[in-house]
Amino acid sequence: MKIIKTNFELQTEILKIKKQKKSIGFVPTMGALHKGHIELVKQSVVENNISIVSIFVNPTQFNNENDLLNYPRTLEADCRLLIQETNNHFVFAPTVKEIYPNPDTRQFKFGNLKTTMEGKFRPGHFNGVAQVLSRFFEIIKPNRAYFGEKDFQQLVIIRELVKQLNLNIEIISHPVVRDKDGLALSSRNIYLTPNQRENAKIIFNTLSESKKEKKYFPIYILKQIVINKINSVPNFRVEYFDIVDGTTLKSITNWDDSKHIVGCIAVHVEQIRLIDNIIY
Repeated sequence: MKIIKTNFELQTEILKIKKQKKSIGFVPTMGALHKGHIELVKQSVVENNISIVSIFVNPTQFNNENDLLNYPRTLEADCRLLIQETNNHFVFAPTVKEIYPNPDTRQFKFGNLKTTMEGKFRPGHFNGVAQVLSRFFEIIKPNRAYFGEKDFQQLVIIRELVKQLNLNIEIISHPVVRDKDGLALSSRNIYLTPNQRENAKIIFNTLSESKKEKKYFPIYILKQIVINKINSVPNFRVEYFDIVDGTTLKSITNWDDSKHIVGCIAVHVEQIRLIDNIIY
């Protein structure tokens, strides 16, 4: 596996790959890799001739300066994990200057997709995601790009980004990868204390129960049941829980309103923020 840190070096490698008519799979990450990332990389390796993983903490998608400063940066450990667990070919670990040689002032229009849920509580986040991914897509020109379904709203927006930019890239999603007790794997989980980690399993357990209970309750009642149950745990606070159409991300009020219904949640465990979702 080769580690590349400059656009020029990566472009040189990609030119060779394209001349050989080999397919490129791309897995964008911000590092602090875990099993969820590894599953994406394994899929990329299987489905493409060449697999590229980016490790880049993107400053434009953080609306909290402390969150950006405190985000874990573990490049050496990430590369060791990739070597041990996958047959990935390249890691692209650029500096901010490589990705943004000039300030990126582009504003992407995603309408309701970026103003609800995560977009409501993290203004500017998805515009930053669109900025960095459009740059990576421009540099790498992958045939396929891989994303986890844990960030469900992000996945919907990425599909819209590719559509708006008219890019010939297949966006492939992978189901949420979970720990044995159901907690969605996340780079932020390392910050949980043992007690918080034990209590955090209530998030997925409650979502799973809501899937069974949906035949008994209208949506507005079920949403409140989920919120109340999670909020009953000390120091747990639901920031939002919404049940939406999986394509438009618009809230629905009746179970018959959509054939693709998703429940999306964000929970604060003191200063740590966890997200998850469930397909109804």
